Amino acid sequence: MLRLLVSGCGPGLGRGVGVRGLLPARSGPRTRPATGICAPSRQASDAPRNQPPSSEFVARPVGVCSMMRLPVQSSPEGLDAAFVGVPLDTGTSNRPGARFGPRRIREESVMLRTVNPSTGAAPFQSLMVADLGDVNVNLYNLQDSCRLIREAYENIVAAGCVPLTLGGDHTITYPILQAVAKKHGPVGLLHVDAHTDTADKALGEKLCHGTPFRRCVDEGLLDCKRVVQIGIRGSSTTLDPYRYNRSQGFRVVLAEDCWLKSLVPLMGEVRQQLGGGPLYISFDIDALDPAYAPGTGTPEIAGLTPSQALEIIRGSQGLNVVGCDLVEVAPLYDLSGNTALLAANLLFEMLCALPRVKIA
Repeated sequence: MLRLLVSGCGPGLGRGVGVRGLLPARSGPRTRPATGICAPSRQASDAPRNQPPSSEFVARPVGVCSMMRLPVQSSPEGLDAAFVGVPLDTGTSNRPGARFGPRRIREESVMLRTVNPSTGAAPFQSLMVADLGDVNVNLYNLQDSCRLIREAYENIVAAGCVPLTLGGDHTITYPILQAVAKKHGPVGLLHVDAHTDTADKALGEKLCHGTPFRRCVDEGLLDCKRVVQIGIRGSSTTLDPYRYNRSQGFRVVLAEDCWLKSLVPLMGEVRQQLGGGPLYISFDIDALDPAYAPGTGTPEIAGLTPSQALEIIRGSQGLNVVGCDLVEVAPLYDLSGNTALLAANLLFEMLCALPRVKIA
């Protein structure tokens, strides 16, 4: 049955194409042929690359679930970029369930195709991309989970692979940035969120999904003059909840300053501020209005629209993006799957915005 699926789909898929659960149709020797997991070396510019299979030849429900039905491999070696799941929600303050985010995002990513006609990006013609699976977090120990995440991402970035993360609550961005900054030094940050996530403590604890960027500042992981936070809103315990952020040099763009307008002009200003240094994109799905993305743990009314989210990410195209994440998808609160579908599309847009992706 396995051979039948591969041989029957081969002409439509072309070289370098695989479905998780099926053997990748690739030239050359394979490792672990019984599982469909491959470990390619870094590709030459004209060598075949992984391609998500076309629904013209492979039915969307076919195959074991992976991001965009890309091949799964256990090592980042040979990859230019990779999708990585971090199924952790131990740092959540309100509704739990983001641990199930990566799985549901992968399920909804079956609708994604290979090119972006709106931007001219064809990422799979430029980059070798795969799904690296999930970090094996410790759901009973947040500190230990952060260690596991940091160590996993140190291996990924050391291999020259740009991680695109499926979260998980926003705590995970802290150990990811520890790993990214270890290679690149302090990085700029494009943070799209309803909340600033710069609290010092919650319930006496210094580590949760409301504190990651405070910890990053404490450890010198951020180039604070190159930090922009967009979509911030909601009630507060003080009348000046953004004092700390602005005192560090962050630019804070409130949601109400984005209402009923295109964000293309804003992103022109942001691009100038971020410049050519290394940049990390962290996108909390609760930046969007809960009418569009109800499946999250801490929703806030009057948020961004999906089209504004696209303008933000597409406005980052050409910047020196060294990592991205999409966090706080909690599928239990959106049985339609629309929140995860939106998240999958935003991750694809992030892939399209990576600096080595050629634009038609």
